[in-house]
Amino acid sequence: MNKRTLLSAAVVAALVLPATLRASDHGSKDIVDTAIAAGSFKTLATALQAAGLVDTLKGKGPFTVFAPTDEAFAKIPKADLDALLKDKAQLTRVLTYHVVPGKVMAKDVAKLSEAKTVEGQSLKIDTSSGVRVDGANVVKADIEATNGVIHVIDSVILPR
Repeated sequence: MNKRTLLSAAVVAALVLPATLRASDHGSKDIVDTAIAAGSFKTLATALQAAGLVDTLKGKGPFTVFAPTDEAFAKIPKADLDALLKDKAQLTRVLTYHVVPGKVMAKDVAKLSEAKTVEGQSLKIDTSSGVRVDGANVVKADIEATNGVIHVIDSVILPR
């Protein structure tokens, strides 16, 4: 790659990536702290706390988290989301369905048709048009943390 192309790529990355997710920050925080620092996962952070999963996702790992944004959680009717946040058992099922053991980078996800979650069921992966996980679009991939990786998704996915 020539210097001009490399410089152009660097400028695009600097403009596109939020400051909290720039390469210099990758891997310097665990999954929970990385998500909190991004600022677009407040509902996820609240849900992790309500389910008692914060310490788990701050643990050694590695974990791969398909993390729904606040906008993804906003697609759930407020009454349903409030009920889910109060039902620790169901909330734990939903959240652990978003977690795959191990560190699965985007290049690896693209080779899979499914991935077994911590919850126990498998996510369906479709790479025919972008990357979709159980119907949710992966909108940003490979956000590295000290104990795994985050792939941002645009919908909350639910176990069957």
